[in-house]
Amino acid sequence: MSFPPLRRDQRHVFELIPPGSRVLDLGCGDGALLAALCDRRGVSGYGVEIDEGCIRTCIGRGLAVMQEDIDHGLASHPDGGYDYVILSQTLQATHNPRRLLQEMARVGKASVVSFPNFGHWRIRLDLLLRGRMPKADFLPYEWYDTPNIHLCTVADFEDLVRAEGLTVDRRLLLDRRGDAYASARLPNLRASAAVYLLRH
Repeated sequence: MSFPPLRRDQRHVFELIPPGSRVLDLGCGDGALLAALCDRRGVSGYGVEIDEGCIRTCIGRGLAVMQEDIDHGLASHPDGGYDYVILSQTLQATHNPRRLLQEMARVGKASVVSFPNFGHWRIRLDLLLRGRMPKADFLPYEWYDTPNIHLCTVADFEDLVRAEGLTVDRRLLLDRRGDAYASARLPNLRASAAVYLLRH
């Protein structure tokens, strides 16, 4: 099985998944993360993707992938059918993030969610000084073509997690390079992205 190098945020997600797990990767894109998990971790993995080009790439890598719109729910997946449900850099591009988290909790024993933190100090400073929607390494889009429709911060996400009665098992705060840093001080201001392991 062939796969490209993982993005740094994907490497953190990869490390959270134990060998031999049953995994559902939502919005799996080109399948790089799922391919690495199947090849190196021996997981039983399935991908969900809506883009036909990405689906063809996944199939070319020998991955089991379904064409579904995760905004319509996960009705085709059974309750508790997976050990881990992954949502990597996709939450902010969904139409109903709360419903999707509920569905992830229904079909999986745990979820791994990563997203860009729109509360990062550089974003705040950009808006303050330039008066324009920010762009950064982890937010490369112009305001008019961005797939990000629900912008959230670390604080926003943790409020939603509490409201849904989910438990944060691990939280990784990432700097601009995608490296995790140890200090938990001012996470909503300092983290450019975050990765959460949630227990249901």
